[in-house]
Amino acid sequence: MLLTNEVRRPVAAHGGTRRPAAPAAAPPLAPGALPGLGHAPALLRDPLGFLGSLSRHGGVVRIRLGPRTVCVVTDARLVHTLLVALAHDCPRGAVQDTLRTAFGDGLLMSEGRAHRDRRRIVQPAFGPDRMAGYLAVMHQVTEERAGRWRPGQVLDVAKEMNHLALEIVTRALFDARLSEAATLAFHRALPDLVKGQIVQSLYPHPAFARLPLPVNRRFDAAVRVLNRVVDQAVDGAPRPGGPATVWDAVPAGGVGSPAGGCPFGGAASGPRATGQDGTLPGLLRAATDPATGRPLTEADVRSEAITMFGAGTETVSTTLTWLIDELLRHPRMEARVLAELDEHLPAGTVPTPEALARLTYTRCVMQEVVRLHAPNAFLMRTARAPVELGPYRIPAGTELLYSFTALHRDPLLHPDPLRFRPGRWREGGAAAGAGREAFLPFGAGKHKCIGEAFAWAELTVAAAAILRRWRPTAVPGARAREVVWTTVQAQGLRVRLTPRDGGRAGATAATTASASAARTAAVPRPGPPAHPVLPSPGPAGRRVPDDLHGATARHADWALQHGLLTRVDLPRYQAYALPELIGHAYPRAHGAELGLLVDVLGWFTILDDRFDGPPGRHPAEARAVVHPLLAVLAGDAPPPAPGDAPLLHCWRELWRRQCHAMSPAWRERAAAEWRACLQTFLAESAHRAGRTFPGLPETVRLRRHASCLYPFMNILERVHGFDAPARLHAEPALHRLRAHTADAATLINDLYSLEREERQPAAAFNTVLTLQRVRGCTRTQAAGTVRARIAQLREESDTLRRGLLLRHPAGHWYLNGTMELVEGVQAWTSTTRRYLGADARPDDAPSGGGRTGGSRPGGGQRGAEWPGAEWLSADRRG
Repeated sequence: MLLTNEVRRPVAAHGGTRRPAAPAAAPPLAPGALPGLGHAPALLRDPLGFLGSLSRHGGVVRIRLGPRTVCVVTDARLVHTLLVALAHDCPRGAVQDTLRTAFGDGLLMSEGRAHRDRRRIVQPAFGPDRMAGYLAVMHQVTEERAGRWRPGQVLDVAKEMNHLALEIVTRALFDARLSEAATLAFHRALPDLVKGQIVQSLYPHPAFARLPLPVNRRFDAAVRVLNRVVDQAVDGAPRPGGPATVWDAVPAGGVGSPAGGCPFGGAASGPRATGQDGTLPGLLRAATDPATGRPLTEADVRSEAITMFGAGTETVSTTLTWLIDELLRHPRMEARVLAELDEHLPAGTVPTPEALARLTYTRCVMQEVVRLHAPNAFLMRTARAPVELGPYRIPAGTELLYSFTALHRDPLLHPDPLRFRPGRWREGGAAAGAGREAFLPFGAGKHKCIGEAFAWAELTVAAAAILRRWRPTAVPGARAREVVWTTVQAQGLRVRLTPRDGGRAGATAATTASASAARTAAVPRPGPPAHPVLPSPGPAGRRVPDDLHGATARHADWALQHGLLTRVDLPRYQAYALPELIGHAYPRAHGAELGLLVDVLGWFTILDDRFDGPPGRHPAEARAVVHPLLAVLAGDAPPPAPGDAPLLHCWRELWRRQCHAMSPAWRERAAAEWRACLQTFLAESAHRAGRTFPGLPETVRLRRHASCLYPFMNILERVHGFDAPARLHAEPALHRLRAHTADAATLINDLYSLEREERQPAAAFNTVLTLQRVRGCTRTQAAGTVRARIAQLREESDTLRRGLLLRHPAGHWYLNGTMELVEGVQAWTSTTRRYLGADARPDDAPSGGGRTGGSRPGGGQRGAEWPGAEWLSADRRG
């Protein structure tokens, strides 16, 4: 349940000492309870502020939530007593019981002897002897992920850190790689899991959890998704009988159904865990239950796995997001951290435990982030027997709630608590001397987080790798804000990336290859998952920000001078940041080539917007626009249609600039593919006029060419300065790779454009919408099939690329460029205001969505389950 969504604010504004309570007395009742509702409105309105304010009334304070009474423990010493001395008499409460019902008695949910025995089994996985290996994996995973980012890219930090933390846990503890579909499904399922966990813990009777209420259905669906993701990591394959997604061949790609036939198709990076492989599942399978003497069951293994996924991702990713936000606010502190990294952890070296121990200032910064932004908003215990908590008498059955966030922001423990001040953690500082009760980010007692050392190391290693490579700059109006569930999340932070001086950012061969390997290994395949590394594409000119900025400014002047845009249109058009797509997709383009790419993309977008109007519904008007453009490709100079002279004049200039110094073979190929692209406007207009809808094969063909991906692949050669080898162009495998590239980029676009295109007054040629119509499936099922297809296309593209590389090493720059093109489309569509902001309305101008539109991937669907999505044939060569 989303409790609040607001900017950081004080949670404890009181001063002086707390009011003493009488010995063995009942805790006082907090003022302000409303009839029938109690304190629930205040808690829902501002949970952190409300919980922090209670300490002025006593060390334990009663609150009413409807008919229920809950005791809130506000004194740090009493919280420590609750977690340590009273741990046996006050086991974990209703919130954790909900997860126990869903996932079994894992380490996070179990109590008593069962918890002690299971902790002893799991503990070796987090022993000091394992840490060096974990550090190497953490470093490698972060370098790979940061290497896929591009200069100028706008990053959704919380989302990216979520994916990073999940990948680290999966690789380090399970030696596995999750598919992209599984990763997205995991993160989409978490909110429904947390909402259901909170709501069900407040039900007056457990039977309410079995009612077919929407929140219960979403919770159950989230549990199923998380179990499938965990199965993939534990076993390297889906469970028998799990849902399958089949995307039959589109012959241009030579595609079969995905291995395993599951949208969560992914494989462990080694053989199935057996107990001798050193992974957490292997450790668990090799152990015996001390209570029974029998091996642990597969249900036990999955329970522990889900514990590690849940505990090891969201809290770490949230802390990394807050770290970046705080360093943006405090650049001098960032400079000190970087200087310490340069001194004790030289660039390019794999971190060691000894090196991390020397990062004293960095550790202070990490501690201050965790103090100010403690991930756990509140947790609960239940007194199963009468207990005394300091001077208070707690009856059996009482629910006890405590908030680490409120404790860490208590001004009596941490003066000036809302100020970010790492110096308080230096030896002898106020925070360092406040006692162990004043700082409990990982809990205390027998339930203290078993992965504390792992988490501190992960935070430090990931931050070091990211900060060395990139200098983030906050996007105006997109700073982190607190969103409180059971955890305090950081949402909304978006940063623009700039390479560090001397860093390794940019599209180097190493980062390109590692991105390909990381993505490819996420899809199941027979045999070992090792992949040859693509050779270097040559010196990659790292994008200088002013280079792209200059091209952007020149493009705006060009569009105004040629009459493509008016000054009224320009601000909204520029907000779409079209040049950033070029910056992501063509990292080696500079000068005239960069300007050409930006101008072609802008021209095509404005042309596409033209067909959101009458030409998109009236074939005669469509022909009047398109035929003169086609004539230019044949060398003619026809008169323009009324009102379309700027489009035609600009097209003549752009075609001349594209062809300059290129070979006749290139011109012939480029002209043919531009014709195929432009003719899709005529086909779409005819369908709309006749109120007909294309089937799936025709949709695939139309979308493949309408996206303009083939012409932009040709411009790769224009950027490089000469044609790719003729023998490479003659390869059938290259035709399949080009079709896969166009299809993958187009389908990514279709997912992002879904919400916008659903609002278009005219029929949109979107693959998700076509699937819904021709298969009679739901929006969620159709989007899930498209996501699975994208993952399949990327995996098969990597295979095709490696084979072509072995036969045509001289064309490595072209082969790598096809991958960068797809990655660039995804990077831009996920951030542009053209599709994500308030401008994404069908009546906006300029607006396009019919072919290059976008919105959030999948429109917010959860899951990717749809059996039997069969695909009919399409043209082989694309």
